[in-house]
Amino acid sequence: MTSKKIAGYVKSENVIWLVVAALLVGFVSGVAFGIYKVGMTADARFSAEAPGMDAARQQTVNELKTRVKKDPKDLDGWIQLGHQYFDTNQMAAAIDAYQKALALDDRNANVWTDLGVMYRRNGELQKAVKAFDRAIAIDPKHEISRFNKGIVLLHDLKDEKGALETWEALLAINPQAASPGGQTVRELVDHIKNNHQEK
Repeated sequence: MTSKKIAGYVKSENVIWLVVAALLVGFVSGVAFGIYKVGMTADARFSAEAPGMDAARQQTVNELKTRVKKDPKDLDGWIQLGHQYFDTNQMAAAIDAYQKALALDDRNANVWTDLGVMYRRNGELQKAVKAFDRAIAIDPKHEISRFNKGIVLLHDLKDEKGALETWEALLAINPQAASPGGQTVRELVDHIKNNHQEK
């Protein structure tokens, strides 16, 4: 049976997860793991370092800033602005835009997840976990927030027990869940348990 990739919000017809954080190398058989943004299309120009804004992206940002200034209650405008800052590693600006979106609608699990990724990349780890928890509370079947929470718990906060609980809850929802890189969550869980037994 083919592993089912972690489900999430689809922003376009091409559903390809994009690595948005520093890759975690050597975890399982040399496979790299990262934390993922909800619903992004592939962009070959993306890198872990801030790519900066080209003229087209800057124009988009300027248009979105004008749009939300004209209508501060433009929920989609704030979300799209947050995504633009997200994609260029401008964590503080992305966090601000996502917070403004959530002030208008705090029931959006996808925005909470993307906010959590930005908090993580900004070094605000507890806020990242809380954001992922909010996404899970809103949508208990929101798989990408559970996957990301496990990454932060295991790799950033060194909370192996919490990561296992998070990923086992994910497996209860989708036993075939896999990281965007193809490694199954079951393999991650088994690897952690086996390492623990060997110690």
